[in-house]
Amino acid sequence: MQQRFIHCLHFLFLTLMVLTPEHTLHAKEPWTEIKWDALTPKDWDPAKEFKTLDLSRLQDNDPRAIEALSKLKNLWENAPGEPTMNGRKIRIAGFALPLENSGNKVREFLIVPYFGACIHSPPPPANQIIHAKSSKPLSGVKMMVPIWTYGTLSLQRESTQWGVAGYRLTVEKIAPYQ
Repeated sequence: MQQRFIHCLHFLFLTLMVLTPEHTLHAKEPWTEIKWDALTPKDWDPAKEFKTLDLSRLQDNDPRAIEALSKLKNLWENAPGEPTMNGRKIRIAGFALPLENSGNKVREFLIVPYFGACIHSPPPPANQIIHAKSSKPLSGVKMMVPIWTYGTLSLQRESTQWGVAGYRLTVEKIAPYQ
């Protein structure tokens, strides 16, 4: 009788394991997964200044094209961050751009939303570049390799060799993107 009771409990436990969502079985992660569009204020429209400009009529050497590119560069370097993201513990997937290497380890890198960002000109808007800093050297941060980066986000603008970052992420850990 007791053995039958134990089998019933075992069956009940296994059934609950199968039917209970995985996120309720584990402690909740302290990091909220965010997408890149969460970093852009909803009311920011970088295209509004160019709505009257017909780019199809401009040549590369046209002074209006040069002026428009200069205006766009300035607008993107000064792109506002989203204030509600300041101080948030996040995880974000993106492509890494190491800023310094010590052997095969990195403490500082940029995270960007798409492959080739910052390497090609122009770089993305500042609100789409995150300057990631870790207190300890990290393995696995390689040029344009996608990773998950976990940490605390702050609105902090910084100019780097690859572009202006509108955010700083104090890195707690990284993981391969799969």
